[in-house]
Amino acid sequence: MIPVTRLDKKVYYINPHQIEYIESNPDTTLVMLSGKRLVVRETYEDVYQSIIEYRRLIGAFKNEE
Repeated sequence: MIPVTRLDKKVYYINPHQIEYIESNPDTTLVMLSGKRLVVRETYEDVYQSIIEYRRLIGAFKNEE
């Protein structure tokens, strides 16, 4: 799970494998596989780095390196 901060400053933890795509215009919006949209305070780059760190933590890159 990765932490994200909603615009109301509440921190949520989401499963990055459920993110379909990320929009950045100018707010960062995570569009989930369910269709739900989450507008977060983090930049695209911050979310991207959090996903990479999470995947390293769970060993998801073993087959990709």
